This record gives sequence, C-alpha cells and structure tokens, in this order.
Amino acid sequence: MDIARWLRVACAALLVATVTAACDTKAQFAPSLPVAAGFRVDDGVLKLWTGTPCDGVIRLTLIFDSGTQQSTEQVWTAPKPGVELERMDLLSTPGGSSDGPLQVQKPLPADYDWTKADSLNFAVDGPKAFGARVDVPRVLSESAEHPSGSYLFGERGWMDASDVRRENKKSFLTVCTPDPG
Repeated sequence: MDIARWLRVACAALLVATVTAACDTKAQFAPSLPVAAGFRVDDGVLKLWTGTPCDGVIRLTLIFDSGTQQSTEQVWTAPKPGVELERMDLLSTPGGSSDGPLQVQKPLPADYDWTKADSLNFAVDGPKAFGARVDVPRVLSESAEHPSGSYLFGERGWMDASDVRRENKKSFLTVCTPDPG
C-alpha cells in the first residue's frame, strides 16, 4: 500500500471515529434523571399517583404493550384550563373505568384485559410533563405486599410519600417535576 493511500485510509478511519465519538446517545430533550409515575392495584383497581401534583392536565393516555400487535390505549380528557391530577383510580380488573377528575375520551376495547399486558406507558398533556413506563405483571403481583401508601415507580421500585419527597430531583423525577438539569 502506498503512503498516499494509507494516509487516506487513516484519515477516513479517524474521521469516522471522531464523528462517532461526537454523537450524543442521549435524546436531545431527554430529562437529566429517570422519570417515573407510581402505580398499584388495590381490590382489582389500577391506581395512579403522579408523585407530585400535575396542574392543568387536559389529557391522560395509557398505552398498554406499546409497539406490539397487542398495543391498545385508553385516553381521558378534561376541558381547558385542565384539572389538577395527583391520584386517580384508572381501571378496574374487569376493564371498566373508574371515576376521576378526567372523563374517558377513548375507552379500552370491551374485550381487552389490561391485566394480561406486559407494560404500561403513561403520558400527561397540558402541563410540561414527561412520560413514564411500568411493568404491569410486577404491579399486579407485588401490590398486595406493600402498604396502601406505596406505589411502584418503575425502576425506582416501591415508594411512599417520604421516599418520593426525598428522591425527587435527586435520583429521579416525577412526571410533572421540571427537569433541574
């Protein structure tokens, strides 16, 4: 291999390495800390706790098994200026909806059993908020093992109010907590 060709190959390899190293693997608008919302099941009812209040909520979306053929969603809405949301009973085991500050805009299909889902993605619209994801089988199997004031905050695990106050903005963010980073 002649020197000129070797230099071109070396420069090309250096350019590829530089461009690859310069690429940031974190999404441009990703929060600086992991985001979570709390879920638990009591007496067959899927319950939500945002961890901190979300003001001005006009839409709440649950997507079960996002990105799969089984993916389905339920949507709740409220008229502007929205409502405050912190805790809400979402779904009962037979598939019915529970009453809350928002009204069902798009129900789950009548024959859909959310308790068979693998995952749940959660999103709030209205205030500046982040989405969250939780493992449905874990919520179903572990809720009875934890006090009624504890909720599963995704990968953060089971947390009560004092845990959330202590860890929010330090090791994670609740869905409506502004990103400190």
